[in-house]
Amino acid sequence: MSTQNKTAANVPHLSYRKTRVHQRWDDTLFDVISTLLLLLAIGVVAYPLIYVVSASFSSTDAVMAGKVWFLPVEPSLKAYEAVFTYDSIMTGYLNSAIYTVLGTGVNLVLTTLCAFCLSRKDFYGRGIVGGMVLFTMLFNAGLIPNYLLINSLGWLDTIWAIIIPNAMNAWYVILMRSYFENSIPEELFEASGMDGCSVFRQLVSIAIPLSGPIIAVVALYCAVGIWNSYFDAFIYLSDKNKFPLQVVLRNILILNQMDMSTVADLRDMASRQGMSNLLKYAIIVVSSAPLLVLYPFVQKYFVKGIMVGSVKG
Repeated sequence: MSTQNKTAANVPHLSYRKTRVHQRWDDTLFDVISTLLLLLAIGVVAYPLIYVVSASFSSTDAVMAGKVWFLPVEPSLKAYEAVFTYDSIMTGYLNSAIYTVLGTGVNLVLTTLCAFCLSRKDFYGRGIVGGMVLFTMLFNAGLIPNYLLINSLGWLDTIWAIIIPNAMNAWYVILMRSYFENSIPEELFEASGMDGCSVFRQLVSIAIPLSGPIIAVVALYCAVGIWNSYFDAFIYLSDKNKFPLQVVLRNILILNQMDMSTVADLRDMASRQGMSNLLKYAIIVVSSAPLLVLYPFVQKYFVKGIMVGSVKG
């Protein structure tokens, strides 16, 4: 017998017994009820999304007859063909992308600068500036004064009418300020100050690199808000070549609505009504697709950033 085998033979056999923690019956019942409630909540949220996608890929007759419940019935791309026959769709996509990227970038820069200043305890006038930011959440000038202001600045029918009025959001400032105060140790700023680091250098070299989660969350909120917004463009823009996607899709939907006074044939009325319903579902999918593609890339930051300020210390 070799030395290796002898050594293995002399090693005592160790047996491990799996220990199982037995839950009380009320704990088990609680877990079962919680799981069922979570599954119910998932179903309530997921089913409308699945139904919209399935209906958009179904035929007009299937949607009108109420045959669509879960999966597409008589699969068809007629709704998407009708949507993308409009040349303004791609123009709207491009405009929305420009407004979203530029607006989110401007919002992040201004929000970060303001939030960092408000998070510094040695900032003179911190309470006054914070009160002014909070004041904007409670009071608004209204539509007519805002329109007169945009008109007097010469921003009507320009990109600035979409970007500048939404350049900073008070809630995002408060959210990011809380992150700076509670998630970044004050000792880092004190040590950097002793080494002669300026305030701007502290922001660029310390605060921003450590604030990835909150920056991702604010960027997602801002991008979603700008992408889904249509009211500002509807009020301030008149050039169709500058319309964002939401306004373009709204116009397409209105153009395909049925006018009862001009429809004499019942078959034509049913066909147009069915196509109008299909367009609604297809428009929802078309306008939501870019955000659904973007969300997985920032999902890992979302939960961490949304818990800002919930636990201090």
